[in-house]
Formats: sequence, C-alpha cells, structure tokens
Amino acid sequence: MPLVTARRGGLVDQVISQLRSAITGGEWPVGGRIPPESELAASLEVGRNTVREAVRALAHGGLLEVRQGDGTYVRATTELSGALRTLCGPELREVLEVRRTLEVEAARLAAARRTDADVAALRTALAGRDTAVEAVAAPARRGEEPDAATLELAARADTDFHLAVVRCAGNALLAELYRGVVEAVAHSVVTTMPGTVGTDDDVSHAGIVEAIAAGDVERAAREAGDFLDRLIAGRDA
Repeated sequence: MPLVTARRGGLVDQVISQLRSAITGGEWPVGGRIPPESELAASLEVGRNTVREAVRALAHGGLLEVRQGDGTYVRATTELSGALRTLCGPELREVLEVRRTLEVEAARLAAARRTDADVAALRTALAGRDTAVEAVAAPARRGEEPDAATLELAARADTDFHLAVVRCAGNALLAELYRGVVEAVAHSVVTTMPGTVGTDDDVSHAGIVEAIAAGDVERAAREAGDFLDRLIAGRDA
C-alpha cells in the first residue's frame, strides 16, 4: 500500500482511519479485494483482532463487504454512498430519480456560475467520456458484447463527466452529496449503458456542455434531465 504503522492507544480507531484513507484515496478501488487480514496486521504492526475489529466497523459503515471464504471487498468510498447502495438495492429506478434531482439542479447552477476553467474542464471530461463510450459502442455495432473492463472504464468516465458538471455548480455541499452517491451512479451507468450505446437512446452529452458554456440556465437543466427521463421511462416500459 504501504500503510503507516499504527501507534499505541486507540489502535482500532487508528487502523479504521488508515483503512478508510486507503479506500477514499483510491489505493483500494471500489469492487477490489483488500489485502488479507494477516498482511494488514503485519503492515500495521498490530494484532489480527485489531484489524478484524476495524474491518468489521468499516463493513458496518458500508465501505467494506466481507465475503466468507472469499475475502473482503471495497463496497463504497463513503458511508453515505454505502448507505445509499444499501437503501437502493436492486431498484435502479430510484437511483435514476436521485440522479435526476441532483444533476438537473447542478447543471442549472453550473450554467449560472461557470468559469472559463470550468468549461475547459468540462470539455476535457466530455472528450474522455466520449472516447470511453465509443470503445463500448464499437463492439455493440458489430453485435458483440463489450468486455467487462471496457464497460467499467466507460461507466467511470461517464460518471466523472457528471461529477465535473456538479463541481461547476460551485456548491460545495452539493458536490459532497453527489460524491456520496457516485458509486450508485456508476452502478446505474454500468447497468444502463449496454442497452443504450449505438441506439436512438445513446444521448450525447455535448448539449449539456454547450448550454453551460453559453450560460443558458434553462437549456442546461433541460439537457441534463432529458436523457435521464428517457432512462427512467425505459425502466417503466
């Protein structure tokens, strides 16, 4: 990793803090398996019981998932995101509705407050998103299924684009809330993307960027909401 050696006193809390830092800092990605208990205990120079208690606390908070006989996996990067994934469960429609609520208002605020630097960041994020999505669309046009790694990269690039829009809104609390749900957002993208790329429902996000760049508040909100409305309608069909 490596982790810093835990000091005496409050060892469990210190280990919890360091494991959380490894998760939130991206050293352990969502969906990945963390090192085994024995390895963590050796790295931190603490007992295995201390590590076990720390892992149990993070699992209770929704950041980790302990799979008996398989290992422990990263489930979310924040307690809020972990709680949301638990609450949403398999109900994708609810996630899409939450996305719409946050993203439409974020786009509206972004159009009103964007800076030149914000617009440049949005265009960069959009280019990365479009490149990644094309890697999914190409095999889909040939009637082939995209591999899981390509789909995951595209979903992450798409999610990063939407996060960039939220950041442009200039509201720290809104950005923090959106970061809290970002894993659920990424999961919703992984679920919906294979059925939309290369079809009439494959909506470009260029309109969102152009509306924000032009300072067109109503168009930005409309562009942000329209494609999600179509996804939600698809769940109801």
